[in-house]
Amino acid sequence: MAGGDGSERRTRRGRSSRVAARTAAPLPSAEQLTPRRRIPTYELLDDPALEQLEAHADWILSEIGVEFRGDDEALELFRSAGAQVDGERVRFEPGLAPQLCSTAPRQFSMWGRDGRRIEIGDDHVLFTPTYGPPFVTDLDEGRRYATIDDFRNFVKLTWMSPWLAHGSGTVCEPVDVPVNKRHLDMVDAHLRWSAKPFMGAVTAPERAEDSLAMARIVFGAEYMETHCVIQGNVNVNSPLVWDATMSGALKAYARANQGCLISPFIIGGGMGPVTQPALVAQAHAEAMTGIALTQLVRPGSPMIYGNFLTTMDLRSGAPTFGTAESTLATYAIGQLARRLGLPFRCGGHYTASKIADAQAMQESADAMTPGLLAGANFILQAAGWLEGGLTLGYEKFVMDADRCGMLHRLIEGLTVDSNELGGEAFSEAGAGGNYLATAHTIANFETANFEASLCDTRSFEQWSEEGALDMAQRANQKWKQTLADYEPPPPLEEAADRELQAFVDDRKAAVPDAWY
Repeated sequence: MAGGDGSERRTRRGRSSRVAARTAAPLPSAEQLTPRRRIPTYELLDDPALEQLEAHADWILSEIGVEFRGDDEALELFRSAGAQVDGERVRFEPGLAPQLCSTAPRQFSMWGRDGRRIEIGDDHVLFTPTYGPPFVTDLDEGRRYATIDDFRNFVKLTWMSPWLAHGSGTVCEPVDVPVNKRHLDMVDAHLRWSAKPFMGAVTAPERAEDSLAMARIVFGAEYMETHCVIQGNVNVNSPLVWDATMSGALKAYARANQGCLISPFIIGGGMGPVTQPALVAQAHAEAMTGIALTQLVRPGSPMIYGNFLTTMDLRSGAPTFGTAESTLATYAIGQLARRLGLPFRCGGHYTASKIADAQAMQESADAMTPGLLAGANFILQAAGWLEGGLTLGYEKFVMDADRCGMLHRLIEGLTVDSNELGGEAFSEAGAGGNYLATAHTIANFETANFEASLCDTRSFEQWSEEGALDMAQRANQKWKQTLADYEPPPPLEEAADRELQAFVDDRKAAVPDAWY
């Protein structure tokens, strides 16, 4: 089993040697990886409106309640905390749910195995790639089921991106690996081919425990008691239901003092009322119940108030993204998260488009930008999302990651100082002069503007001579070149490597393959 005294000593020695090896190439700071937001958040609603939403969430929890199905421990924890439990239905007196959430930290750190630290909460912002698609697509082979090789490719692409601070979790579903064993290969890939913080399995409580055990092999059990290195991405079964799979995984991560993103998954009109204020109140109620459970399991365990709330085409039932209504809901939920005092997660470069086309970028931009302005700290689904989350696109991934770089620059805001005001440039060039040649321009040209790697600003003639490639074609070249240039993180310490591989082999051999 992971985390014994011997493995802890080996892990500590491994960490010490890696620290020494890094002295020639220092890690990016937490500020570089998770820059601080220097632009204001968008405050859509005034206090009376927010209080009305909070009161309505309390009404939902007290009058309708939330079901915890198949989880007697959760029911007993809530009963002991003062909630009313009737069968599997839990009802909360007004004010009880936010009170139970109050021990979750406002801000916390996550750590990578190379010692990198990212900050989650307050005014820090980070981007992560997509989570969960069973399909992948690229310009060469088109849409197809994802494999473990695709999964490893995207772990490597994420590692190589300076704009994605976190590795996500199930970046895509490797359907060539049995359902009951693929979590082992996915966690192994995150630990081997990247050193960024990541998410483990949540599809069964025992898979969550496997993920935690694998992390303990690499980081050490004692280390993980005080350092968050892995998370779960847990969805409520909206409307207003938790099943034992999700609540069991949630409890596993909380007991280990590791984190979770707790995200109601609501499509308006199908999993809740069609009107946005009703959905916002529902999402607030659902998120609080999950966070409350983690704090009853282990007070102070680090959690993120999540949200996935979008609209649907009420004629066809298809989800829609980047709509005006979902934008307004995102702004309101961001305000509620801040009032609750918790880190806030929302999406992402969402789109219903099947390919990386104009629709994809319009919907993605209109979904992502409101999340940023709403005050999100943790933006999941920031790179690669297509087809309503069914497909992960290679070209879309690098296009989105490039835009995340632009957004890094946006949230830095404007610095007004003597250099930025450029007085010496005015003095040197004067009226009618050539500012491109001034000393001020030469000193600042490399940092003055963010340079997108995929945008083409050359003349039509130059562009034509080099193949007249559109952005998707340039992105095709980009992801291939990035994989060709992949530079791995520091290797796992030898003893931990052997123990990790033995754990995976033993767990796979213990049960027959299951494909459902």
